Amino acid sequence: MKAIVNDMIVNLHKQPDITSELIDEVLYGMFVEILEDCNDSWVHVETVYRYKGYCLKEKLLIDDSKSKRWQEEAKHVITQNFADILDRPKIQSRKIATLVKGSSISLVEDPDLDQEWSKVKLANGEIGFTRSYWIRNLIEENISEEDFRENVVQTAISYLKTPYRWGGKSPLGIDCSGLCSMAYMLNGVYIYRDAQIVEGFPIKEISFDQIQKGDLLYFPGHIAMYMGDGLYIHSSLGGNEVSINSLDEKHSNYRKDLAKSITAVGSLFVSNSNRRNA
Repeated sequence: MKAIVNDMIVNLHKQPDITSELIDEVLYGMFVEILEDCNDSWVHVETVYRYKGYCLKEKLLIDDSKSKRWQEEAKHVITQNFADILDRPKIQSRKIATLVKGSSISLVEDPDLDQEWSKVKLANGEIGFTRSYWIRNLIEENISEEDFRENVVQTAISYLKTPYRWGGKSPLGIDCSGLCSMAYMLNGVYIYRDAQIVEGFPIKEISFDQIQKGDLLYFPGHIAMYMGDGLYIHSSLGGNEVSINSLDEKHSNYRKDLAKSITAVGSLFVSNSNRRNA
């Protein structure tokens, strides 16, 4: 059985208990597969990026046919930190919902609408309006490797100063793997949610001397995105927020604890010739 996330941010817990550890967040309009109906309140689910956890049924729209239809329709994503969906294309109108960056919506074509506004459909079928600048197609066609690398870094930078939150994945709070996975997801690629390279996902290990902008740095229990020129962006518990640090010991933002503990480098763009130990 498939379901659609029907709230702004829905917590995934380690156990079917509200006091259990938060392990992930799923955002409005995302899909989950229901693996087990636990009780009247809880279901065990798996995300499209194969992450499993428990969430409250009341936060989901559980309907196979609606989920299938939504999967075909919801091709746009919110890119603004927070975007209000209004009942009319006017700032003073009634708010239907507030969605965070990464939420999925369906765009409804309306040639008579002012270009400043876009008509959108929510998962429950309700029609609303939001600023056109705040949404875009989830996948850009025929994008070059260079442009993709730049885009994924710029997406990560858009979360700069966001507070650190264990299991978080939104502008309200985000953790290290949440930052990297959202930066890739907002550019149409699903990578593994945690701070490790896992078989079956598109990130493959490369040697450090092959690292380029947009590649990923792995540390014990931590992950960061390389920005070029020795800089990397990450959400650090030690730094309390998304910040930029350097691998260069002469740089003012150098962090010795991380620079000296890199365990792997991962890249989406891997050929047999540049895989580590190939």
